[in-house]
Amino acid sequence: MKPLHYTRPPDPEAAVAAMHSAPGAVYLAGGTNLVDHLKLGVTAPDLLVDISRLPLDGIEPTADGGVRIGATVSNTDLAVHPAIRDRYPALSRALLSGASAQIRNAATVGGNLLQRTRCVYFRDPTTPCNKRDPGSGCSALEGFNRQHAVLGGSDRCVATHPSDMAVAMVALDAVVVVLDTTGERRIPLEELYRLPGDEPQTDTVLDRDDLVVAVELPPPQNAAATYRKVRDRASYAFALVSVAADLTVSDGTITGCRLAYGGVGTRPWRAHRAEETVLGNAPGDAVFGAAADAELADARPLGGNAFKVALLRRTTVAVLRDLTESATREERS
Repeated sequence: MKPLHYTRPPDPEAAVAAMHSAPGAVYLAGGTNLVDHLKLGVTAPDLLVDISRLPLDGIEPTADGGVRIGATVSNTDLAVHPAIRDRYPALSRALLSGASAQIRNAATVGGNLLQRTRCVYFRDPTTPCNKRDPGSGCSALEGFNRQHAVLGGSDRCVATHPSDMAVAMVALDAVVVVLDTTGERRIPLEELYRLPGDEPQTDTVLDRDDLVVAVELPPPQNAAATYRKVRDRASYAFALVSVAADLTVSDGTITGCRLAYGGVGTRPWRAHRAEETVLGNAPGDAVFGAAADAELADARPLGGNAFKVALLRRTTVAVLRDLTESATREERS
């Protein structure tokens, strides 16, 4: 047994100070990811800085018509909040598709964004894993890689980011509010995540004592939105592929589209090439398929997950087809 210390700071600034002064410290919020890692031996911190009771649990409108979500808001509370269900339905659906009700009740927004991969090799300290033990190798490259990434991987790591919520938030152009010893700063969520490259152990651009205090969503942009998750079973499973999307159709032309993918990338994957392909065109399966093909042009499937390329293409076409019908009805009304 490895002894560790515990502290519950009174405010966010004190939490940052505690992290800054203790190199072996980690933040603890809902604990749905960290506690697993403690049990498995994936991590062994010296100090737990408990932020679960800090006043970071509000969901409030912003001056520009968006919403600010505190970092310790639970996944359940966010999913069922009227402003999220009505104005950001893709986000609500993404949250409700993730994990079990019990886990959603405990898991927090900040923790969800920063959760680490569920790669079986990362979670098994007896196997080589560059993300857990830099320089040891990547067991997934030649091992069981059905769940792994086809986009954004490297020769060091092909683990997927597991969050459903993050995929929807990336599609919504969310911004993360981060507190450090000098004050707050804002980072577009898409820019928060790093590709693995030669340093897969570093998931984000955050410094170790940075504290996520909130996520800000801009006002809703497009007429119709959804989140679709394809998985091995209907519940309690991570995505094989997922698509978060919104769409506006005006006079038979796509004038607005945002897309993000989950289950296929080493980070929540904003599909910029696909967006550019559909904009300015009449909606239709041919255009939607071409959009998916453009995004998947650099895909690097592995021995066990080549099926994800075709599956993601079909899911993209189906989602955009359904959104076209919804967006067209919105335009007519």
